[in-house]
Amino acid sequence: MTSPTLSILVPIYNEAKTLATVMHALHAKCPDAQMIYVDDGSKDDSLKILREHARPQDIVLTKSNGGKGSAIRMGLQEATCPYTIIQDADLEYDPAEIILLLHEAMAHPGAAVFGSRFLRPNPTIYRRFLWGNKFITKWLNLLFDAKLTDSYTCYKLLQTPLFQSLKLTANGFELEAEICAKCVKSGIPIREIPISYKPRTIEEGKKIRWSDAAKGVKMMLKVRFS
Repeated sequence: MTSPTLSILVPIYNEAKTLATVMHALHAKCPDAQMIYVDDGSKDDSLKILREHARPQDIVLTKSNGGKGSAIRMGLQEATCPYTIIQDADLEYDPAEIILLLHEAMAHPGAAVFGSRFLRPNPTIYRRFLWGNKFITKWLNLLFDAKLTDSYTCYKLLQTPLFQSLKLTANGFELEAEICAKCVKSGIPIREIPISYKPRTIEEGKKIRWSDAAKGVKMMLKVRFS
């Protein structure tokens, strides 16, 4: 039996409505991957659902609520496969496309591969989130002389030792900015490939807010001038 190639980090906070569906999709599309689920102190039935649907070989972690970044950092410590990617526990990103990022990374050793939601038309993206992402991505490009199109994409795949070498510190959504900034500053090339995206509304559980953009800019400045 061959060793798994990919570790998948799944941060979870109050995702009882979508969690089982996401887990089944991951198990179906990436059956050989190392699944690392981190419940970030959910107050709904997420942890119960997680334990019910996890396979014996899956890693299930739980912690007090600290934010997406803190959950990713906890899960990253357990990653043992050559490559690692992040998968949100909602239905906005399609697990079937993970293999596309992995193939791109394997074809370009040493590069980070990001799934961009903006490399092809996507009429379902809400304008305020679109322009918020464009704003923060432009800041990143200006600060680091980069050319990214989607700095806040969930789908970020790196070789695991590289991912762990970034020594991430963020607790919240500013982790996305920290990963981008540290990759560019460290000289890790970033390749973007187009992915599909089906955003949910705030009413449906979308958690990122405008205040998170300010935290992202602050994180970029911290990395740039540290």
